[in-house]
Amino acid sequence: MSGENARLERLRTAIRHAGLVPDASFDRRLEEHLPQLAREFGAVYADHPEHERELEAVVVLAARASAARPDDLRHLDKRREGEPAWFLSNRMVGGVCYVDRYAGTLQAMRERIPALCELGLTYLHLMPLFRCPDGNSDGGYAVSSYREVDPRLGTMTDLRDLCGALRANGISPVVDFIFNHTSNEHEWARRALAGEREFEDYYRIYPDRRIPDLFEQTTREIFPDDHPGSFVPLPDGRWIWATFYHFQWDLNYANPAVFRAMAGEMLFLANQGIEILRMDAVAFIWKQLGTSCESLPEAHRLIRAFNALCRIAAPALVFKSEAIVHPDEVVSYIDVAECPISYNPLLMALGWEALATRDARLLQLALDRRQQLPEGCAFVNYVRSHDDIGWTFDDAEARELNIDPGTHRRFLNQFYVGRFPGSFARGEPFQENPRTGDCRIAGTTASLAGVAAGDPLGVDRVVLLHAMALAAAGIPLLYLGDEVGQRNDPSYITRPGEAGDSRWLHRPIRVERFDAGRHGADTPSGAIYRRLLDLIRIRRSTRAFAGNRIHGFQTGVDAVAGLLRPDPETSALFLANFGDLVARVDGARFQSMPGSGRDLVTGRQLTLVDGVELAPCAFLWLAFDPSTGKTGD
Repeated sequence: MSGENARLERLRTAIRHAGLVPDASFDRRLEEHLPQLAREFGAVYADHPEHERELEAVVVLAARASAARPDDLRHLDKRREGEPAWFLSNRMVGGVCYVDRYAGTLQAMRERIPALCELGLTYLHLMPLFRCPDGNSDGGYAVSSYREVDPRLGTMTDLRDLCGALRANGISPVVDFIFNHTSNEHEWARRALAGEREFEDYYRIYPDRRIPDLFEQTTREIFPDDHPGSFVPLPDGRWIWATFYHFQWDLNYANPAVFRAMAGEMLFLANQGIEILRMDAVAFIWKQLGTSCESLPEAHRLIRAFNALCRIAAPALVFKSEAIVHPDEVVSYIDVAECPISYNPLLMALGWEALATRDARLLQLALDRRQQLPEGCAFVNYVRSHDDIGWTFDDAEARELNIDPGTHRRFLNQFYVGRFPGSFARGEPFQENPRTGDCRIAGTTASLAGVAAGDPLGVDRVVLLHAMALAAAGIPLLYLGDEVGQRNDPSYITRPGEAGDSRWLHRPIRVERFDAGRHGADTPSGAIYRRLLDLIRIRRSTRAFAGNRIHGFQTGVDAVAGLLRPDPETSALFLANFGDLVARVDGARFQSMPGSGRDLVTGRQLTLVDGVELAPCAFLWLAFDPSTGKTGD
């Protein structure tokens, strides 16, 4: 018997000894995915004395979770195994919100489902909703329990019921899985602080500064306003790793018991009906002296091991990576065996960059070079998120265009906080360093795009950015409230738990007048909503927007970006003018294409040999009829 077969039989025996009788589908999946799980788990923990025992415990955990899986989720598992790239459908449109700010409670969120369906959503990301510390909890990213909902929002039963209601309406529930750290109020943290050795080993705790000082020679400060370096002191004089805020304590994945514990939390959430987990802060989960402790090989192996475990126990569950790092590092997490879905921070940042500069060349380089993904994988394309906007782009590509990266980022910061002459933006800085000019940007889409300032092109800019997200390959994602032009909410400064974090500016409490105005004829809210609704409808009926096929399209005009969504029947071309002047794309640029194209928004037929004209901050979605000849014919 081979080593792999012997291990499989040993684990089957351990499952039976645990009093479990898995069904045939579980046994098939165990046989199929155990090699991947064992390979990745072993690569990280082979030298640990508890390696095989912990692997056995993890597999028994998976069997227990599978046995507890509700029937409706078992049916979903079967469907998703038959269609693993379901999220690449052109019908996919996502929304994201904080439950309390958008609806109030989880029960009230159910009452908003008709509005979500009206918008055409098929994916809903509920921002962190688990029990967390009072006051500042980093927007809920300091989790005190993965199995308890914040009581202000409801209960775990409410979440489970909401997930069922969403799924019944064709909407996939998404939540954050904060697996790099817990809050300092989590039971594990409290027991570690109390001196329980088992739980002390769940974190990286050191008796003095000797080892922390060595680590901090190569790690970077994430929130320097909160604390210097990567460690914070404990009341007893010891030091604990805290990459982010002082109340967020990093887990010690060098201990395989931590992997097992977090696997249990993950599978618990899967059994509540969660279909996609946003894997938070993926780059930071493995630490090694002498490195940046970001995006190390072990981080990838751990995520692949978690993924393999979910293929065994809850195959409908999909991972989405959150890696706001260099573009080359972002794509390193995107793989069907790791995170099939990932945020696309480059497209987001460069859309805003192009609006500020009226120059789309840096964006075009990204479209040409950095949007192609492995088969079965997808970007999540967004205009903004709950977080700040940082200027993610490749410095070498900027220099290709004779752009100095540091100077350019400082300009963008000044522009989007309204300090640059002629700026239409009304944002605020986040984590600003007055000495260097470094910061990140806070603000709603409407406020950053000029709607709040009454700029005549403000609405067009909002729609343009969303049109690009809807046209790009992957899942378009709307921050709910942006579809009705919701503005900055400065009231955050009156709330003690929020006042020190300007990102709450763009996490507004739902203002009824914006939502009520979505059907208005003469309001910015109504104009944005009607136009986005139309674009979502068009996307859902246009097959070229399915899948992840995408090519950049060279327009020859600095202000105009282009991307092509090829399809065997009817391809779609997106052209976007990020400038404030009328732009014309010469007919010679279309020589390799059919002689005419249909404007998907207006239905007009355009003769491409004559060239294409775009109004300021306007765009075109062109569909090509394969029966027509090329423009050069």
